[in-house]
Amino acid sequence: MTKKTLLSGVKPTGRPHIGNYFGAMRQFVDMQDEYNAIYMIADYHALNFIQNKEELNQAIIDLTIDYLALGLDPKKSIIFKQSDVMEHTELAWIFDTITTMPYLERAHAYKDAEVKNKEISVGTFNYPMLMAADILLYDVDAVPVGQDQKQHVEYARDTAQKFNFIFGKEVFKLPESKILGEVAVVPGIDGQKMSKSYGNTIPLFATLDEITKAVMSIPTDSKPMNEPRNPEEDNVFKLHKLFSKSEDLFVLRERYEKGEIGHKESKEILIKNIDAFIAPLREKRDQIAHDIDYVLDVLKDGGKRAKAKAEKKMEAVREVIGVKLY
Repeated sequence: MTKKTLLSGVKPTGRPHIGNYFGAMRQFVDMQDEYNAIYMIADYHALNFIQNKEELNQAIIDLTIDYLALGLDPKKSIIFKQSDVMEHTELAWIFDTITTMPYLERAHAYKDAEVKNKEISVGTFNYPMLMAADILLYDVDAVPVGQDQKQHVEYARDTAQKFNFIFGKEVFKLPESKILGEVAVVPGIDGQKMSKSYGNTIPLFATLDEITKAVMSIPTDSKPMNEPRNPEEDNVFKLHKLFSKSEDLFVLRERYEKGEIGHKESKEILIKNIDAFIAPLREKRDQIAHDIDYVLDVLKDGGKRAKAKAEKKMEAVREVIGVKLY
């Protein structure tokens, strides 16, 4: 049975946190066995946020190391950076010519920026077309997204249909959203959804000191230690659910309900459990980070493999739009 193709792109715009891991990244590792998986470092998308050479260089390398440390295997998957395949921006321009401004004004990122009264860059306004190019270049069957990101794939589908209709040929396959199953909404250290924009994260590769500082800052109620409390209303317990074994979690829940555990002890147990989870990832990441030549080779090889696929698709595109003469 032929494997289907899957593509996911992540912007190198900051350190991943445990919310990213439980929300999506851990599933990427499993998907590379089920699909012909393509994982893209979306560095041209990142230019909307980072406009500093050294910072972007480091962010690209860091994200690649993160992927490898989590278990993405360049022998099973294609891991590449967007800027190594010029066909992405070429196809995005072609899509621009068949796309109207009112259509792009419906995009979530544009609306969010407009509400915040930001001076909106053309890159922010136009990013759905670059994203459509990212997806459609590779005859992708599935794009893993959260429920709130379905619009990205819908824009790619709309664009594929419109292109195929205008030029009278089925050049592009229509991708499907792969809604990530059992996506955990990970609470941040303030109880809200964990997000870099809220500044409430625990880094995925955090040191023990970083874990301790983050956990100890989690706000708690003022009830005395021996007073029973509802664990479901406790910000610390919500994180215990991710890092404690089921039998340990059962005991913790009972102690909360009986008033047998204080906030300090609960936080200390959580710190120990988070560090036990992160330490092996952190150690593997440190090992990979000491071999930058290997990291660069992964990107170079992935770029060549991705480019071979993209060039083939663009030959068909240039033919059908009428610019290919010889």
